[in-house]
Amino acid sequence: MDDIEAIRKKKLRDLQQQQQPMFSQNEYEDAQQKEYEDQKKLILRGILTDDARERLGRIKAARPEMADNLENQLIMLAQSGRLKNKINDEQLRELLSKILPKKRDITIRRRGI
Repeated sequence: MDDIEAIRKKKLRDLQQQQQPMFSQNEYEDAQQKEYEDQKKLILRGILTDDARERLGRIKAARPEMADNLENQLIMLAQSGRLKNKINDEQLRELLSKILPKKRDITIRRRGI
């Protein structure tokens, strides 16, 4: 995966150098962001089953910041070599239960007037 990433970065740099006068700084940053997102999708496609990817998509729609955090953690696990198989939906739910803050039960006791 690192080889593919290095090739993509080099290709992106070459294209940017060829077209540098045509792009503004914002367009350059947008292109970098798009390339980053494409790489994330490619890596996630390789480490998640279809069901797990669907769940991650639903999480991203409801809580984008949490989904980004989860995606980054999954990518770090994959790049460090700690993942042997693809992560299925059940395993993704287990990861989520560890990430989500525990809800505290609050009880209200009313005093007699």
